[in-house]
Amino acid sequence: MLYVVSYDIPDTGRRTKLAKALKDFGDRVHYSVFECMLDSILLNKMVARVKKIVLPNDDSVRIYAICANCERAIQVIGQGKVTKMEDIYIV
Repeated sequence: MLYVVSYDIPDTGRRTKLAKALKDFGDRVHYSVFECMLDSILLNKMVARVKKIVLPNDDSVRIYAICANCERAIQVIGQGKVTKMEDIYIV
C-alpha cells in the first residue's frame, strides 16, 4: 500500500534523523514529505523507528494510507512522479 508521511519537527537534529530513517522506507517527494510503498510488516517497522525519534509534545508526524483507487487519482503538477512499487527486490 502507498503511504504518505509528512512531518513538522522544529529541532534540526531530530528532523534530520527522521528524514534519514524515512529514506530507508520510501522516496522524499518534498522537504518534509515521503511516499512509501509498504506492506504491514514494513509499516510497523517504520512506525516503530519514527516513535523512537519524535517527541510527541514537540513534533508532528502524519502517516496517510492511500488506497489503490485513490492512488490512481493522484495528480502531480510540475516536477516529480508518484512512487510506484519496484519490480526489483533486494533480499
